[in-house]
Amino acid sequence: QLQLVESGGGLAQPGGSLRLSCAASGFTLDAYAIGWFRQAPGKEREGVSCISSSDGTTYYADSVKGRFTISRDNAKNTVHLQMNNLKPEDTAVYYCAALWSAYVCPPGNMDYWGKGTQVTVSS
Repeated sequence: QLQLVESGGGLAQPGGSLRLSCAASGFTLDAYAIGWFRQAPGKEREGVSCISSSDGTTYYADSVKGRFTISRDNAKNTVHLQMNNLKPEDTAVYYCAALWSAYVCPPGNMDYWGKGTQVTVSS
């Protein structure tokens, strides 16, 4: 069964850190562009970060640039999203998604989606 599973969400204080993980089963992530997306209550889903399948080029939304880092761990078939200096506005459900052999992560075209992990930033 092909699936993505996110983990690492939880409650963090403003200024704190969390590391999200996106693990794949049934396929190898290194052949896929992997994107992280988030959706807060009452808001539209937005792209957070993407790592390409070929040369590992990374992309970040302006709102997280300099605070979040996306990376691959091919040995564990996992992609991480390190989130530092968290802000209350980062509170959302975070999803990872995969698109085969791609440079970018258009949310309407992703092949596989995880079910999400909740991130709450609050004091």
